Amino acid sequence: MNDILIVTLLIVSLFGFLAGGVWVGLTLAGTAWIGMELFSSRPAGDAMAITIWGASSSWTLTALPLFLWMGEILFRTRLSQDLFKGLAPWLNKLPGRLLHTNVIGCAIFAAVSGSSAATCATIGKMTLPELKRRGYPDDMVMGTLAGAGTLGLLIPPSIIMIVYGVAAEVSIAKLFIAGVLPGIFLALLFMGYIIFWAVRNPEKVPLADAEMSFKQKIYQSRHLIPVLLLITAVLGSIYSGVATATEAAAIGVLGSLIVSVAQGSLTWETFKGSLLGATRLYCMIALILAGAQFLTLSMGYIGLPRALAEWIGTLGLSQFGLILVLMVFFIILGCFLDGISMVVLTMGVLLPTVTAAGIDLIWFGIFIVFVVEMAQITPPVGFNLFVLSGMTGRELPYIARVSFPLFLLMVGAVMFLYFVPELATFLPKHMKL
Repeated sequence: MNDILIVTLLIVSLFGFLAGGVWVGLTLAGTAWIGMELFSSRPAGDAMAITIWGASSSWTLTALPLFLWMGEILFRTRLSQDLFKGLAPWLNKLPGRLLHTNVIGCAIFAAVSGSSAATCATIGKMTLPELKRRGYPDDMVMGTLAGAGTLGLLIPPSIIMIVYGVAAEVSIAKLFIAGVLPGIFLALLFMGYIIFWAVRNPEKVPLADAEMSFKQKIYQSRHLIPVLLLITAVLGSIYSGVATATEAAAIGVLGSLIVSVAQGSLTWETFKGSLLGATRLYCMIALILAGAQFLTLSMGYIGLPRALAEWIGTLGLSQFGLILVLMVFFIILGCFLDGISMVVLTMGVLLPTVTAAGIDLIWFGIFIVFVVEMAQITPPVGFNLFVLSGMTGRELPYIARVSFPLFLLMVGAVMFLYFVPELATFLPKHMKL
């Protein structure tokens, strides 16, 4: 009963701070402070100082601001327009035609950006006006873009994977490689949905462009060369063992600067804007990480992780039951918190339970990314919904409704991942990293 009262007080404090408009990082730190002051003999100030310094000085986290900077640089180049020019000629004969540019474009850009919102915004800037001009229905355009934008979290490099890797103390390189096959699988699932819709509604699909010869298609594909070279440089350096995730992030920044120079889009203003954008975003994430680390320490002193693990153990849940409960838990949590906050806030509590249940931590990392992806299109705090609402002027409920079929596809993908875990574990087990 005492544990229930403590949990209730901390939850009320947490959501009370959030409802009051307090920043997420300060909310986590404030909740931790209350817990330590009321229910622990350890001085809260001393513990907070040590914990925040430890969370902020981790070398592994160096990859995070570098990947953020790479995404910000590419956000300001002509990469998205070039992506459309290179992909469009190959899609005319596929049911759904140019709707597939949302999925393929997001999948490709996800491989050079670790952010779902950046992927959604960058590809959306290019595809939304173009698909609207060609007469594609708004509901499919926005729904597929909202769903496909979540691939920015799953296809490496991924910011969420870096955060999870630090929290769970598992190899970030192995997490990256583990996300490749699930990312491709989810992209194919989204494309399958578009094909299914197009076959059932052929009258809603605009007429195809004039057919190009194979030679013309190859010529148009030259626009894809810069992004493919950048993907090869970043991911190839990791998987070949030449570079760590942090060093590969530095390679990515250098490569994105070279692409920007080659396209003529690198000016002092764009360089300064990309650096300030990455700095602002990383400062927000770093504050959340520091607050969550302090909250994890606070809960450890109070004894909540042990109590939660014991409580879940008394439920007698199977692995499948535990995964179902956690999926529902994260979907609900995703209604109120962003993905990074969800990961850093819960890992300290859940990892002992997950480990005791015999669940592979690399596989669990991919599962976490999947459920965080769902949160990107779950109202009221779905980041992709906000991005699309700002870009199109549409209301959040409308965008949430049109993206709901892709949410259901993600639920199906999680179930498939559970019954076929090799989808996430095969590559990490068979590659030397």
